Amino acid sequence: MSVDPKDLDPKDRDALLRWRLALGPEAEKTGSCPSLSALGASADTVDLKGDDLEGLDDALSFVYGERSAGRGGSKPYLPKWLGALRDFFQDDVIALVQKDAIERKGLTQLLFEPETLPFLDKNLELVTTLVSARGLIPEQAKDTARAIIREVVEDLRKKLESPLRTAVLGALRRDRTSPIPIARNIDWRRTIRSNLKGWDAERKRLIPERFYFWPNQRRHHEWDVTLVVDQSGSMAESVVYSSVMAAIFASLDVLRTSLVLFDTEIVDMTPVLADPVEVLFSAQLGGGTDINRAVAYAQEHYVRRPEKTLFILITDLYEGGNAEELVARLRQLVDSRSKVLCLLALSDSGRPSYDHAMAEQLTALGIPCFGCTPRKLVDVVERVMRNQDLAPLLASSDKKGERHG
Repeated sequence: MSVDPKDLDPKDRDALLRWRLALGPEAEKTGSCPSLSALGASADTVDLKGDDLEGLDDALSFVYGERSAGRGGSKPYLPKWLGALRDFFQDDVIALVQKDAIERKGLTQLLFEPETLPFLDKNLELVTTLVSARGLIPEQAKDTARAIIREVVEDLRKKLESPLRTAVLGALRRDRTSPIPIARNIDWRRTIRSNLKGWDAERKRLIPERFYFWPNQRRHHEWDVTLVVDQSGSMAESVVYSSVMAAIFASLDVLRTSLVLFDTEIVDMTPVLADPVEVLFSAQLGGGTDINRAVAYAQEHYVRRPEKTLFILITDLYEGGNAEELVARLRQLVDSRSKVLCLLALSDSGRPSYDHAMAEQLTALGIPCFGCTPRKLVDVVERVMRNQDLAPLLASSDKKGERHG
């Protein structure tokens, strides 16, 4: 028995309206759902009529509906379509629909058109799309695409640079004191902790026997940080974040940073680390994977003083090269006292897909294997440079569902 939407409770009408949007216009033809006009006119949360209703259906049906001979062209004019999405939905929904349109409808090439690019939501997903298929970008749209990538990358860098800089510099100056007694360089925490026996209970004041001072000058290149990054198609988001993190590392004079991208070939991006956009435009996302070859290259060129080397391998561990040699090389790095980490993904995404058998072999060598967000990597790097155990940090991440190796 059919029910008049006007007789429904507002919450039920809203729920029915959502189902209608999800099911599409075909639901009305089968009689399983009232029309949008009936629901939209009566629902408190939506006030859509006439052409607006048709526009909403068209915007969603283009991505999620079945094609029919009478629905017109298979691809809409993209700026108008994106404008319609903005009329009906909030930013998070727009980003999701836009991503689905790229994946389901093969719109990658259309998204590179000059009149379309300015309308797109500038986010990490768009950057990975532009980088993955940059060969399809027409000449007249390349400057716009590069500007979009730079805007997103700079925004990511601003969010990550301050905590990373603070963590690294704080870790590297922890055990060093200065013979120069300058008030602004007093290490208050160490001074107080070391002079607690001088507490005068009667006067309620601390009488220090010795003051400790931070050094005025930082030593250059106290650590070598080498990032070896898998640029196969599944690692696109990791490549973006790696380029940003490498640029921040390179901006710190206490670190000597190198970045190697690889698939079956190797691209040494160390000379252009200062510009992560240049790094991304040089990436070749997709193709096979030869992890062993990349590790061998980085080991030969950038592991100069193993005991002060942080070697970060970012890969899903699906090895297309020599797996036995890869394990042997990584064992050499561990035996040389290099700090070796394997990030199965450097991203904000969910659980990474990776080679569990290879991860178990590396874990047996003492190499932590885990998925990591960029902010969690800040904490990891700080602990490594403080020579602290990573186990508590990774255990807490595991409880939160962040660690997967």
